Amino acid sequence: MTYEDTRATAPAAPIGTSSVAPTIIVQWGPIVAGALTAAALAFVLHSFAAAIGLAAGSTSPTWRDASFALWLASGLYLTLAALASYGLGGYVAGRLRSSLTTPAAADEVEMRDGVHGLLVWALATLLTAIVAFATVQSVTRLAAPSAGSSGPATSVGGENIIAYDLDRLFRAERRPAEGDLTYSRAEAARILLTAAGHSGVSSEDRGYLVRLVAARTGLAAPEAERRVDSVIGTARENITRARRASIVLAFMAGAAALLGAVAAWFAATTAGRHRDGASIPSLASWSWLGPRLPGTP
Repeated sequence: MTYEDTRATAPAAPIGTSSVAPTIIVQWGPIVAGALTAAALAFVLHSFAAAIGLAAGSTSPTWRDASFALWLASGLYLTLAALASYGLGGYVAGRLRSSLTTPAAADEVEMRDGVHGLLVWALATLLTAIVAFATVQSVTRLAAPSAGSSGPATSVGGENIIAYDLDRLFRAERRPAEGDLTYSRAEAARILLTAAGHSGVSSEDRGYLVRLVAARTGLAAPEAERRVDSVIGTARENITRARRASIVLAFMAGAAALLGAVAAWFAATTAGRHRDGASIPSLASWSWLGPRLPGTP
């Protein structure tokens, strides 16, 4: 006695193809939305920091005289701003990302949400860098002297660091007929910037600077020499302080960027769990160690 198998059999898939519908791995809409959100929040937070004096990150005379506590506070605020902005951007991308159309393991879903958070971090960082570069270029043009054909490359780069030292160098009660100091200040700034090097200002440059100050201010040679020596010493100290401030802020900016990537990853994965139906814990369910597990007091 024989039995006939009446179960329907699915047609075999062609060799080299898959019977599972393809799933889009990267969704750029949520990524762009999260990056714009992160960039907007970062702009607001940095504007607030500038208003209260925590964004003193330049090498201007006011910043070089700041204490180490202000440098540290500015760096910590930069880190907190990066965590908040990148975290919000990653969460927005994770919530807006569509769920997978095919069943997948929890690790696979978490990985894809985290990658979207990292892409938000990368795009927001790129947008911030572009805006910062454009801002620096515009500020340089505004700060450039209007007279002369040398432009910003000859004076602004040095005067932003040792502007007050240049004022002291060319201060005079009775200035000679040639009153345009644009190129002279730029030339003196380039010479003074070498004071922080290993060899310092060379004797040839020092002698030229003495003659330049004497010609521009009308001072006698001995008095011009004493002024040049005094300004060289103060310029060396100011450049060193500005360099230390730049190193501290650059290190804090790099650390903030790396921590922002971590925040974007975990925020996106958390948003993915909320998107897929996990409950959002209320503030009452949190403790100092994080959210309380069900059944714990």
